[in-house]
Amino acid sequence: METEYVLHDFEPIYDERSQILMLGTMPSPKSREVGFYYGHPRNRFWKVVSDVCREPLPETKEEKITFALRNRIAVWDVLAGCEIRGAEDSSIRNPVPNDMSRILKAADIRAIFTTGTKAYQLYKKYCYPVTGMEAIGLPSTSPANCRMSYEELYEAYLVIQKYI
Repeated sequence: METEYVLHDFEPIYDERSQILMLGTMPSPKSREVGFYYGHPRNRFWKVVSDVCREPLPETKEEKITFALRNRIAVWDVLAGCEIRGAEDSSIRNPVPNDMSRILKAADIRAIFTTGTKAYQLYKKYCYPVTGMEAIGLPSTSPANCRMSYEELYEAYLVIQKYI
């Protein structure tokens, strides 16, 4: 698979009531195809977060937005653009970070979480020096993280309950 330059073209999900910010790295090819965050059918993000919030799994884009806002969860990605091969975070080159102040100025964000190691590393390098807010790294919900069981993911994501 070829490396391509990808621009992030989804709007972040947030409002003035958002209290936590969940950051992925960059939308995968499947997410870009469906036009929304964590769009791969085997990505476990929406399932684990809805289970942690003790709510039914949101299915449609509209249900996911409503769910996130109702639970005071902002969703975005660390990067606005980068060179990447498919969905391989390890192939990322020339990253351009998103401007987190867009959300941080509008909402009282109490905690920032990254969904995966690469998102955490990129946030720490490019965003933390600007925001001054530490991020809490959570495991990736991607199907590529098949070594982690759903139960282990759920246990790791329970930490968000303290902030919402």
